[in-house]
Amino acid sequence: MTPPNTPTVAPATGRLGVLTVGLGAVASTLIAGVELVKRGVSSPVGSLTQMGTIRLGKRTENRNPLIKDFVPLASLEDIVWGAWDPFPDDAYVAATRAGVLEGGKHIEAVSEALREVRPMAAAFDREYVKRIDADNTMHTINKRSMLNAIRDDINRFREEKQVERVVMIWCASTEIFIEPGPAHQSLDAFEAAIDANDPTIAPSMLYAYAAILEGVPFANGAPNLTVDIPALRELAIEKRIPISGKDFKTGQTLIKTVIGPMLRARMLGLSGWYSTNILGNRDGEVLDDPDNFKTKEESKLGVLEHILDPETFPELYGDVYHKVRINYYPPRGDNKEGWDNIDLFGWLGYPMQLKVDFLCRDSILAAPLALDLVLFSDLAQRAGLYGIQEWLSFYYKAPMVAPGLYAEHDLFIQQTKLKNTLRWMMGEEQVTHLGREYYDEG
Repeated sequence: MTPPNTPTVAPATGRLGVLTVGLGAVASTLIAGVELVKRGVSSPVGSLTQMGTIRLGKRTENRNPLIKDFVPLASLEDIVWGAWDPFPDDAYVAATRAGVLEGGKHIEAVSEALREVRPMAAAFDREYVKRIDADNTMHTINKRSMLNAIRDDINRFREEKQVERVVMIWCASTEIFIEPGPAHQSLDAFEAAIDANDPTIAPSMLYAYAAILEGVPFANGAPNLTVDIPALRELAIEKRIPISGKDFKTGQTLIKTVIGPMLRARMLGLSGWYSTNILGNRDGEVLDDPDNFKTKEESKLGVLEHILDPETFPELYGDVYHKVRINYYPPRGDNKEGWDNIDLFGWLGYPMQLKVDFLCRDSILAAPLALDLVLFSDLAQRAGLYGIQEWLSFYYKAPMVAPGLYAEHDLFIQQTKLKNTLRWMMGEEQVTHLGREYYDEG
């Protein structure tokens, strides 16, 4: 099959406005981190766009440039921040309260830049996030009014900050579980549902809709349904806007997308996988509500089934017991602990166990993902790529794909897809790793 023509990528001229929905632990850590990197105080560890390389051509050619030197990404120096949040705290106060970063070492070093990021009033309805009670909101739950206000905010941000382009990324809490329904199937139905204040139109959908209408790429860092509905997918194609999601792949699920492919690659069987988390930040508090946890659970549970393919390998994976738990534990703060007990079996069915205890920092893992998604979403827009950006699956627990396709969850296949997309954008050959050219010559 002939690959599509190489696109023409417009240069990253001017300022890039980044609008985060939510100014809590993840967003404040992202903003502080980028500002620290700008000043040469810290390194962007965990960011593929800033520290990753890409192989070009044969292994013998030794062409391995940094990704940021290979594709025309926006410079960190050109990023300008904006945000919405139901709490009135500026990014300095938000970062201090989140407790992710050291105050004297990191927050104070960029305090002036953080204080400049003051959140706009949020489109917020407690029916979707019951554990949050705050007053920096639009003080309405009328969906049409919230949509119009978000659009006004985007345009005011553009004018005030004098930005050339804008990207929006969801860094806010997980909403209650919503299944796709009649209101989501077409733009006409979606519009009618907004006017009827239909409860299946969540605030996150209004942000995504506003972004697409205003020509702004949208990335969904939570497991909310949000932009993953026919009405908004089709509108993104019509308006030629990149969309991607959903749910940042940070701790426990990152581990599953590495170990799961290992089990399948070696044809090792799996009897059960028990995952539990303790988390004490605002996200943990929100997920303590069963309706919100259901949204996260759906995102986390689907990974193994797609990787292991039990229909093809029923003897190995046809009867796997997979359990996921998240427990709110305030003393831990943002320092999440993900514990996994894996019961597997090998040759002749003999049982084995694998245990993983990942004492991670949730926002430290999420912030570089958010940065990469912002920069790659902007790149996609300038390359004329629109609709679902499946090549960004590398960053998500529940990647969006075209209707009728299964989502690829294997981290290393996702990485190959991402890098081959970058090679294609820049007119370089795909890397297949076949390697026969090193042995068949001469």
